Amino acid sequence: MKILIISHMYPSVFNEVNGIFVHQQIKELQRQNCEVKVISPIPWTPFPIKYLSKKWRKYSEVPPKAVKEGIEVFYPRYLEFPKNIFFASSGRRMYKGIEKTVTEIDKDFAFDIIHSHVVLPDGYCGMSIAKEYKKPLIVTVHGQDFQNTIFLNKRCQENIKKVIDFSNRTVAVSNKLKKIGEKKLKINPDKMRVIPNGINADDIFEGESELCKRYKGKKIILSVSHLLKTKGLSLNLRAIDKLKEKYPDIFYLIIGEGEERKNLQKLTKDLNLEKRIDLLGQLPHKKVMEYISICTLFSLPSWNEAFGVVYIEAMAHAKPTIACQGEGIDGIIRDKETGLLVKPEDVNSLVEAIDFLFSNPERAEEIGERAKKMVLENYTWEKAVQKIIRIYQEILKDEK
Repeated sequence: MKILIISHMYPSVFNEVNGIFVHQQIKELQRQNCEVKVISPIPWTPFPIKYLSKKWRKYSEVPPKAVKEGIEVFYPRYLEFPKNIFFASSGRRMYKGIEKTVTEIDKDFAFDIIHSHVVLPDGYCGMSIAKEYKKPLIVTVHGQDFQNTIFLNKRCQENIKKVIDFSNRTVAVSNKLKKIGEKKLKINPDKMRVIPNGINADDIFEGESELCKRYKGKKIILSVSHLLKTKGLSLNLRAIDKLKEKYPDIFYLIIGEGEERKNLQKLTKDLNLEKRIDLLGQLPHKKVMEYISICTLFSLPSWNEAFGVVYIEAMAHAKPTIACQGEGIDGIIRDKETGLLVKPEDVNSLVEAIDFLFSNPERAEEIGERAKKMVLENYTWEKAVQKIIRIYQEILKDEK
């Protein structure tokens, strides 16, 4: 079975962790005997645009093609506008940008199925390819489409609905997203399958890390995310401020970059927490796993989360994990069974959760071990990809 993947979210020299979960899924597809090629469209950066900022310069440095861990990845350029300007038509522009690449790939790789990650623009682009080559299309909704894009304007919402109606199957990575699709877009429930993202058991950091010496004697809270307001990182800071007297050895590690960094630095200073916080920036995936292995608990009280692979990565390390009620991970995290669920944007609820875990270390350990067992039994990439391949097989059978 030959699969053509369309995903603008994919690791590159621009960002080595962008779309790492898509790459992990594709590696497992290949391991399970699927032949795969990836097209990861990159914004076009002609002179003088590439000199306008560091971001645009890094886009220009992405090579046209690369091989990542045995997977052939093409990086054609397409016209993209900043701040979601003309975003409703982004799928058509993406298709124009990758049209020649698809033609070249098709000469030696007669793909059976197109799988697009994200409905707009990638799914719309995939729909155009599917029409031209008369191939089936599967689309995965990761969160952006149903949590942000459908609210940009009516045309964006219409185009997302158009792609999903055209696709042979649509995968949502959480029940939360499936419910949004059914409610906001009136999508037929039978059209969407829920297949959460997964983890690789081999990525779990085993053994003792050198980092233990650096943070010896600390009660470490860890967050890993893009630094956005909705991730709830400032809530963690305020909770730590309320708990620092009771737990003088409390320490907070934040991994990631983003627009909220300056605000977090200011809040850290305002709360006089400089000696209790390390803002570590963006780190390679392997290093992130090592930091997860040394934390006391993982806390990401995000109130706009489609799924969040990092939650199950933390749980796979047997770390008691805190998330928000009603988000994509709710149901996988069951309160005080496989993690803790707090009220969205509620510092007091978060303080109670952290205090509970620190003051009940045996319960915290039990929760962590129960979470690890559940993740390894149900939420590995091996299990997820088996479900995806079954969908591929269903589609191809229907096409005959």
